[in-house]
Amino acid sequence: MPDVELELVPVDVADAEALVRRGEVDAGLIRLRDRDGIAAIALYEEVSVVVVPKDHVATAADEVSLADLADDVLLRPADDVLDWPPEQRFSEHAPASAAVAVDWVASGLGCVIVPLSLARLHHRSDLTYRTVTDAPRSSVALAWLADRATDATEELVGIVRGRTANSSRGRGAPAEARTRTGESDARRKRSENPPRQRGRSGAKGTRSGSPRGRRRR
Repeated sequence: MPDVELELVPVDVADAEALVRRGEVDAGLIRLRDRDGIAAIALYEEVSVVVVPKDHVATAADEVSLADLADDVLLRPADDVLDWPPEQRFSEHAPASAAVAVDWVASGLGCVIVPLSLARLHHRSDLTYRTVTDAPRSSVALAWLADRATDATEELVGIVRGRTANSSRGRGAPAEARTRTGESDARRKRSENPPRQRGRSGAKGTRSGSPRGRRRR
């Protein structure tokens, strides 16, 4: 897509899906929770970690479970992107965002479980994090409105799926380019496998030397 300008629009995590659904952006990277009404390609699943003070008991291990955090106050920010089961208990006080929740952890008000990238984004020198093995994970996806997709959007989706401009499924691949590519492939195959010659090769040879003569008496 060399002739198409790609504009990146930074948004809050909680607003990304809404922008896609309202058609304010052509496509967006969102934390996929509900596919209803949108098309999406799942890119990867992100592990969840618990953010705690550096002197917290959880830092003694590389990984912890929810049971290991049973005695801690779990904070759930208002923009939480994880799908928790109904029985999971949280503090009755909800921070406005993951960033605010991290500040609350630094103040000793509890701990918060977030996707790894958010823990890195809001990293503080007085805090650390550990993987929570049985916490819900977050799926990151490229999402767009299928009924409003433009040719440029379809081309972007094709690139994400691994197609190129000359792919047989690429919408933007001109027929002339595909034809030339096919001709080049055919020439390359002929050069790698030259045709066999029929019959024996080489010229017939003659005996060398002087002719025999008769001796006169």
